[in-house]
Amino acid sequence: MTDTLTRLAQTIRSRKSADPETSWTAQLLAKGPAKCAEKFGEEAIEAIIAAAKGDRQNLTAEAADVLYHLLVMLEASGVDLADVYAELERRETRSGIAEKAAR
Repeated sequence: MTDTLTRLAQTIRSRKSADPETSWTAQLLAKGPAKCAEKFGEEAIEAIIAAAKGDRQNLTAEAADVLYHLLVMLEASGVDLADVYAELERRETRSGIAEKAAR
């Protein structure tokens, strides 16, 4: 899975210079971080609704949309996926309860 997300992040980065007339990703990125964040939020809500309804097939599709739009939002915001991975790895040795208490 990590390889898939890394490849997708690289594809998204390459689309930054693509023609917005022919690339949905380029269209999103051209609209800036706020629009990318809005689109991510819409997809997250759709995933939440699918999960609440117990619709596994739709949740699977919506989860893929969420991951894609998260990566677009990260790219638009100048956050590298490798930095997200590093943060997750940092948290691996810490319990979720301890992590939350430290915030």
